Amino acid sequence: MHEVGPDNTASANALGQAVIEIERHVSSAGWDQPAQLFALVPTDELLAAEPRLAAELGADDASQPLTPVAQGELPGGMDDEHLADALARIEWPDGVSGCAVAVERIVLPATAESGADSDAELARLAGSDPRRHEVRMVAAVLRDGDRFGAVRLRTHDEDSAVLTGVDLVPTLCQVLSLTFEPSTAGGPGSVQGGTSDNEEKLP
Repeated sequence: MHEVGPDNTASANALGQAVIEIERHVSSAGWDQPAQLFALVPTDELLAAEPRLAAELGADDASQPLTPVAQGELPGGMDDEHLADALARIEWPDGVSGCAVAVERIVLPATAESGADSDAELARLAGSDPRRHEVRMVAAVLRDGDRFGAVRLRTHDEDSAVLTGVDLVPTLCQVLSLTFEPSTAGGPGSVQGGTSDNEEKLP
């Protein structure tokens, strides 16, 4: 299990705050949403670069080290493989310290998944198995390697029931971390020179 040392405790706490803010923002719009991508920008740098946001953020928000900036929705119904392909085309500018993604998934018990002989059978079980759980997962990573996740079950749709932790959604975090890997050229989905045109600060 990843342990937070004394040198990165502050950044880990900031990341956890950002994840909780994103999860509650996405949850406020209800279920059955497509995947959503967010850039994580240092709040003080954002305020210095764009003073107009100061009034929108307010003094309390300015105390939050990281500001999530919505980058828009990713195509609906995207499975993990295609999500990884979409994220692989993203290249963040230097001003972005981290990123996060919110996705909804159906989770089956390990025994059910191991009993499926094909993807088609697995999809059938995901739609009919009474043991399935619909979940919303938020994964976030920083350039320096810190990661954090949150999971909300549809059957326990309450803020107090949201699970959070460093190693809660490791696969999604690993995929996100690849968006900060060096690249020779930005792909067609790259975010160039700042956050995207449809950027939106969370309310």
